[in-house]
Order: sequence, then structure tokens, then C-alpha cells
Amino acid sequence: MSTVAELLQPVEADLDVLLADLRSLIGAGHPILQAAAEHLFAAGGKRLRPGIVLLLSRAMDPAGELGPRHRRLAEITEMIHTASLVHDDVVDGADTRRGVATVHSRFNHRVAVLAGDFLFAQASWHLANLDDLEVVKLLSRVIMDLADGEVKQGLFRYDTGQNFETYLEKSYCKTASLIANSARAAGVLSGRCGSDLDDLYRFGRQLGLAFQVVDDILDFTGSDQQLGKPAASDLASGYLTAPVLYALEERPALAGLIEREFCEAGDLEQALALVRGCEAIPRSRLLAEEFARDAHGAIEWLPASEPRSALRALPEFVLSRLY
Repeated sequence: MSTVAELLQPVEADLDVLLADLRSLIGAGHPILQAAAEHLFAAGGKRLRPGIVLLLSRAMDPAGELGPRHRRLAEITEMIHTASLVHDDVVDGADTRRGVATVHSRFNHRVAVLAGDFLFAQASWHLANLDDLEVVKLLSRVIMDLADGEVKQGLFRYDTGQNFETYLEKSYCKTASLIANSARAAGVLSGRCGSDLDDLYRFGRQLGLAFQVVDDILDFTGSDQQLGKPAASDLASGYLTAPVLYALEERPALAGLIEREFCEAGDLEQALALVRGCEAIPRSRLLAEEFARDAHGAIEWLPASEPRSALRALPEFVLSRLY
């Protein structure tokens, strides 16, 4: 199966330009913010989100070209994503991300919060300068969703009464909203309307949800190295994801362990064994496959091109992380 870099190959040169542009757009003359923005260029940043915007933009252009507004949209997408990572790391108290020290562990929490705010503000400013109200609405919604998802995640910690709908909403806000709305925005800038825009949104939404469910499965099946964080860290933090919610249906004993916040020795290990020992992970895999299939079907109408082929390989790529 391809790597992200191989899939993004049709827009590789565009992504190099994007990185150079982001360097100049962010924190020029501001050493701390410049350092904070190192997240953008940190080891292993896949640049998948701006890559999707660039691929869609080229796939929709009759000549396969890329206009300056589409480039700027991709930059804004990456800024918003990075700002959310900086804030996520503060909320989660993470010391590293992809092996690189987080902003707050290199400086302090105050700088990290300000750096995230600064990136959101930069993104909003450049967004307004696109002079397209529809696009402004779509991407402003994403910034609201990201905050909403973070709040929801905190509110429902260790809450075994939450339903699957809550989990999907939180996953949408945190992961899928940016991909869905930036995909739709790329369509708006390409002059598309109606069902085309709905399909672009659906592609991003379902791809984002597949991505999140796969991530949640890997929390139980992946190694620390593969995850870039300790395995089962979501469960230990009280975040109940698809595998846990499915396991709660099959193994009611799990609820007691979660509700007492794994306070007794061996609680977490026992909980892990319960999740891994039932149908929860296969069921989660089916859910991810369903989302991926739907994403794949949403962009059938794009004319044949290299970017389209790359886009249609993405859902399969997301699932391949499981095998």
C-alpha cells in the first residue's frame, strides 16, 4: 500500500511551495511564535489536509491547474490544523508530538495558548482576504467545531452513559469538520454548486470519520512507536471511543472499571483485555470500512486524472493503517 507521500505525489511541488509560504506568513520577526510554528515543519507532519485541498482543486480544474486562491485555502487549512494541535497538546498535557517537543513543553503553557490563538487569528485574517463569504462561513465553522469537539471530549470523560451519537459528533468536530468543510470550500472556489458541493463535503466528512475510527482502533492494537504515544492512552484518559462503546454493550463489567477511573491496580489492564477479547474491534473495523466506502463513492463524478486517482486511493490508505 502507498505511503502518504506517494499519494500526495501529484501535488508534491505544491506542498513544497505551501511550506515555504507558511514560513513567510507566520511569525516573521517573532522568534517565539516562529518556534511555536515549528509544528508545521516538525518531523513526520503528513500535510494530508492541505494535500486533499490541493488534489481536489487540481482535479476540478479542466486544465488541472491550481489558482492562487486554492493555494491560499490549502495554507489556511494547514494553519487551522496546526493551531488545533498546539491547543490539543496543552489540553492533553502531551510532552511530544511525532517525537518533537510540544510548544508548551519547550516554552510554557501561556506561550502555547497564545501561539495557537495567533495561528487561528492568522488563518481568519487570510480567510477574510479570500473575499468569498461562503468560504469564510465554511472555515469559521471549522474553528467553532474544533473548540466544540475539545469541550465535548472533556465533558464526557469516563462517562459510560454517553451514546454512539455523541462519540461520532465529537469525532466529526475534532477530525472530520476541517477536511469536509475545506473540501467543500475548494469546490466553492472552483465555481461548483449544489450536489457537487454536497459530495465534496461528504467525501471529507466520511474520510475524516474513517480516519478517526482507525485511530481509535490503533489505540488498542498499535504499538507505542506506531502511535507516537503510549498505547491505550485514550482509554487511560477516560476518552471512550468506538471500540470501548461497542465493548460496553458486550462486556457490562467494563463500565465499573471506567466509572471508578481505573483507580485500582490492574484496572486498566483488565479493561484492555475486555475490549480486546470481544467483537468490539472487528465491529469498529466494519464501521471504518463503511465510512471509507462512502468517501470513495462521493467523488466518482470527478473527471479522470492523477489527482482524482490519488483522492480515490485515500480511503483505502486510511484503512491500510489497520493491517
